[in-house]
Amino acid sequence: MADVDVVTVVPNLLLLRFEFGQAYLWREGRSATLIDTGIAGSGSAIVALLTELDAELERIVLTHGHEDHVGSAAELRAATGAPVLAHGLDAPIVRGERPRPDPVLLDWERPLFDSIVPTVPPPPPCPVDQELAEGDVLDFAGGARVLSIPGHTDGSIAVYLSRSRILFTGDTIANVNEVMLGTFNTDRVRAIESFHRLAELDTEVVCFGHGEPIIEHAGAELRATAAQLTE
Repeated sequence: MADVDVVTVVPNLLLLRFEFGQAYLWREGRSATLIDTGIAGSGSAIVALLTELDAELERIVLTHGHEDHVGSAAELRAATGAPVLAHGLDAPIVRGERPRPDPVLLDWERPLFDSIVPTVPPPPPCPVDQELAEGDVLDFAGGARVLSIPGHTDGSIAVYLSRSRILFTGDTIANVNEVMLGTFNTDRVRAIESFHRLAELDTEVVCFGHGEPIIEHAGAELRATAAQLTE
């Protein structure tokens, strides 16, 4: 069973940190929503956590189709019966119907990509129970809005909890030593456009696919980075 470190971000929200990658668990009473699933093999640790919390998984929301985000989706769906939700453009990747498109790497990204990607196990194919699109509202946290933010992948999404001003960015934005555009994008120009869109939101807390969440005044930090971000 893969190990998982569990960190409270704010009330109702947990960060689940794996050996590589991370996911988030939103709880309201016994009801829980998982945003991303970690790499393949992480599912049993998440199920154990749900049992410990006496929580029932209501849905699994995937921010995009990369291995470190969808790896345990099939295992969790089978173990909990929770439906899997993903954007329509990345759903075929999650289902295993087509391969992950290769990113367009910057020179400095190439050695990083070559050192990381071969170590991440391939994700088992997983059914997608609901294909998401821009503007969909999911039934948790008082209404969680889906934002289509292409660039990292065609079907990348963010999830915005307007009531609590919490934003989940997936890999479009990272916070590794500093707030930055996420790496390994399929279309850098579109990813930058998506970064600017997310920076315009009224956010207090931002949760990234990689790196530590920012738990206060996060919108200002995103805007500061966006102002310096060029193609």
